[in-house]
Amino acid sequence: MWTIDGDSYRSCDGISRRGFLRVGSLGLSGLALPDLLRLRAQAAAPSPAAKSTAVIQIVLSGGPTQIDTFDPKPDAPREFKGEFSTIETRLPGVRFSELLPRCANALDKMALVRSLAHQTSDHLAGTHWIMTAFNSTQQQARKNERPSVGAVAAKMRGAGAPGVPPYVSMGNGFLGSNYVGGAYLGPGFNPFTFNGDPSGNLRARDLDPPSGLSLDRLDDRKTLLARLDRINRARDVSGTMDGLDRFAQQAYEMVTGPAAREALDLSDEDPRLRDRYGRNRLGQSCLLARRLVEAGVTFVTLSDGNWDHHGQIFSLCRAQVPPLDAAVATLVEDLHDRGLADRVLVLVWGEFGRTPRITGNGRDHWPGSMFALLAGGGLKMGQVVGSTTRKGESPAERPLRPEHVIRTVYHVLGIDPNHEFRNESGRPMPILNQADVIRELI
Repeated sequence: MWTIDGDSYRSCDGISRRGFLRVGSLGLSGLALPDLLRLRAQAAAPSPAAKSTAVIQIVLSGGPTQIDTFDPKPDAPREFKGEFSTIETRLPGVRFSELLPRCANALDKMALVRSLAHQTSDHLAGTHWIMTAFNSTQQQARKNERPSVGAVAAKMRGAGAPGVPPYVSMGNGFLGSNYVGGAYLGPGFNPFTFNGDPSGNLRARDLDPPSGLSLDRLDDRKTLLARLDRINRARDVSGTMDGLDRFAQQAYEMVTGPAAREALDLSDEDPRLRDRYGRNRLGQSCLLARRLVEAGVTFVTLSDGNWDHHGQIFSLCRAQVPPLDAAVATLVEDLHDRGLADRVLVLVWGEFGRTPRITGNGRDHWPGSMFALLAGGGLKMGQVVGSTTRKGESPAERPLRPEHVIRTVYHVLGIDPNHEFRNESGRPMPILNQADVIRELI
């Protein structure tokens, strides 16, 4: 088991989690990873030729303020507009908070949806909604009732290259990390989870053979396991062991092959590029996400915590928004520079927005208006979709819901939004409620 302790994160309702870094269970003697791969393949639905697209989803866990970032209200009363001035962007007439100069300068490579809203101000239910496209039916639900979008991508698309997982989750946001699972799809479609801090020279030490176990001995162990598999298969009249060698080979390739190890090693990146991303957890996690999709990972969810700004919101934004600005703008520019902009979609959002009216020194939960920032994926960039009222209380034009964003994500991934899975009881479960793509982006 690969585990590196990270920081803890706590939301306003007392939920906390210890951060950690994990890449499944790679002990070949236990065959945990081959079992996972076998489950994944057994449950996978046949699909037409897959697209080569990928998604990096950045979840600002806790509920980011829209008015103090991407939807400022400079003409509103002070108790609404807050302390920050606004700046021009690449798009005439569109202004951002002064804390976002890099994103403002790169808005021609992005699309901003300002008119999102839903009906729950609960952290857990709101996060479940944006991670799965469905509101939770249980109050304070602590795990997926529906598969996350990443799990659907893992099942319908798989990885884009051998030796890497199809779906990865990482970050320090408990809420965003809580709903990444496969639900009734089964654990075979849960993500490989990276929750450490990659701001140092991250190296995948546990992808190396254990001390005293050479690759030759690993080869011998692999051969022995294959022989034992054949014995077990001879006893298995149900046929569930059939093909296990193939999955053991995939696990072996992940341990001994270069793809996963190289993707996780940031030390060969240009130090100047690492500086542009920001020498912090969020910046280096965005860089790692780029390396993962470049290596063939189909879906990366990066959860960034501590956006639950009830009090002292302006001082907290001064500390937290500039690193977000640098990380997101650099990620978008880096994907462009590498010719990946049409293939990789970047999505930045949180579970809801925050109250337009300031209460004390902060803003509370507000699902009535929120934003989503998108970049790449072959979509039409350089535009703002929708708007909110003068005080930012609700959508004024083009009201949209999280389902519309997720429908657009499925479009990028080439996943049929009308597809249905069967849950544990055999009941057909659609992967999406009725929702159209955001047509302005297509």
